[in-house]
Amino acid sequence: MQEASIFRTGLFEGRRAIVTGGGTGIGLAIAAELRALGATVLIGSRKRENLEKGAEILRAIDGPGEVYLHPCNIREEESVQAFVEEAMERMGGVDFLVNNGGGQFPSPAVMIRRKGWDAVIETNLTGTFLLSKEVALRAMMPAGDGAVVNIIAQMWNGFPMMAHTGAARAAVDNLTKTLAFEWAQSGIRVNAVAPGVILSSGIENYSPEFRKTFFESEGNIPAGRLGTPREIAAAVCFLLSPAAGFITGTTLQVDGGEPLFGSSAALQTRSFYQGKPTQRYE
Repeated sequence: MQEASIFRTGLFEGRRAIVTGGGTGIGLAIAAELRALGATVLIGSRKRENLEKGAEILRAIDGPGEVYLHPCNIREEESVQAFVEEAMERMGGVDFLVNNGGGQFPSPAVMIRRKGWDAVIETNLTGTFLLSKEVALRAMMPAGDGAVVNIIAQMWNGFPMMAHTGAARAAVDNLTKTLAFEWAQSGIRVNAVAPGVILSSGIENYSPEFRKTFFESEGNIPAGRLGTPREIAAAVCFLLSPAAGFITGTTLQVDGGEPLFGSSAALQTRSFYQGKPTQRYE
């Protein structure tokens, strides 16, 4: 019997998705792909101006679903609860959650202050947990259905110059497996995507020195190039789709084979320490 392909126009028509960090970069690419496949999308971020610009781009995409935006600070539980309440009121439920919101800054570990460490851990780890729990309790468990995708990072070889986010992303990888097990009987699948070095708009937030070593890391990638936000978006949509209906607790690495060569972040560390005398940091 010939059945229609899973990969078809309107694949996500009637489905409702939340994408954090959805106003820019990888998050915007994910929201655009979901929109193009027919989903109704709610994007969240701390900065309303980013959300408004992103929503304008998304609404220009032809699709049956709606586009909503709502500011949210995923580090604050009350903000997360208000965000999910908005999703329930606007969309009537949530079928997909993409935990893309996050942030970090490059620094050798010995120079990271407690305040910076806490901010990165709370954003990347605690925020992912808070939003996942709220969406599961409010929307997915009552419906007996849902899919979550957490965006982490390629950190299996360590994450030089990014100890805070490396630790947080590794924790989210473990959290992904734990929630996948605990929530499976509620019909919820939980997976993660680990991007490698991706040429995204977020690179503009870093110093010229960091951007230089970022582009030099291309030489450490067997594929011979940097990745694109659309390639991450495609991986996310695969994990949300019925094609991945029997996949849960898995992290899909989208990195051009970088771990086969070694950590491209090592370039940043070598660049920082080269020619510098040994010194103590208080």
